[in-house]
Amino acid sequence: MQRPDDDEFSELVAARSHTLRRTAYLMCGDWHQAEDLTQIAFIKLHAAWGRVRRREDLDAYLRKTLLRACIDEKRHVRWRREYPGSDDLPDRPATDSAPDTAAADRDLLVAALRTLPPGQRAVLVLRFWEDQSVEETARLLGCSAGTVKSQTARGLAALRVEIASSAHAADPDLLTWKEG
Repeated sequence: MQRPDDDEFSELVAARSHTLRRTAYLMCGDWHQAEDLTQIAFIKLHAAWGRVRRREDLDAYLRKTLLRACIDEKRHVRWRREYPGSDDLPDRPATDSAPDTAAADRDLLVAALRTLPPGQRAVLVLRFWEDQSVEETARLLGCSAGTVKSQTARGLAALRVEIASSAHAADPDLLTWKEG
């Protein structure tokens, strides 16, 4: 089995880890778990280095490994969930009274994304965050292009409903049409 050159692998980790971690966060919704999933993906790449022949295959291998690790975590979460030893949790840090609009929109979108089933979430992240084609997404997920298209349509529809209900809950007059 061929092992990667340490300098080459370190450069790869440095170049890809930030993007891969953001993708993992969008899939799982937790920065700490995203870090763990990213590490799992790189560990598996290191072990499979001799089988990944071309340099351009590395990104696809990392995304697919990340997706599989995320799905595995979701399957086993009820068995490995950690619970705080106390009901008294530390206070959250104070935030500005006027939140950044872009950050608020991003938080709303990520929260809505977390409400989707893992398959729809994975399709939307790969299609719109990772900018993958329908065919590439189908290949990564091991499904047909038709499944990707239907999951995309269902996921986007569910996101629209979730975002609209969240916006309505925040400001009931925002989406209410009034006759004048």
